[in-house]
Amino acid sequence: MEPSKVIETLWARIQERDWAGVAELVAEDAVVEWPVSLERIVGRDNFVAVNREYPEGWSIRVLKVVAQGDEVVSEVEVPHDGLGLFRAASFWTVRDGQVIRGTEYWTGVGADPRPEWRTGFVEPM
Repeated sequence: MEPSKVIETLWARIQERDWAGVAELVAEDAVVEWPVSLERIVGRDNFVAVNREYPEGWSIRVLKVVAQGDEVVSEVEVPHDGLGLFRAASFWTVRDGQVIRGTEYWTGVGADPRPEWRTGFVEPM
């Protein structure tokens, strides 16, 4: 399976809560880092557990997937009924049909205030 298709399928299986299917796409010794919260997920089982145990009420909408060779970037939007709207920019390395490494930047939409000094150069979204 092409690396971009692995990531598209990964997000689809997470959305479907197909945890066995997610596990098939993640290497046993995969490492996924979340720099915003300073966390590292080591291993397939932990990656699946973190996603499986996240409080229900969410869905995933893939906005974009871009790939070059084994490197894949995805952008997803994750609305949550009780927690708000989140976005993730994820940088994946895929080999032999499995994620071996990832770095994901998760944030809430609008979570960072606009600095005053930029008001003359930007407009609200």
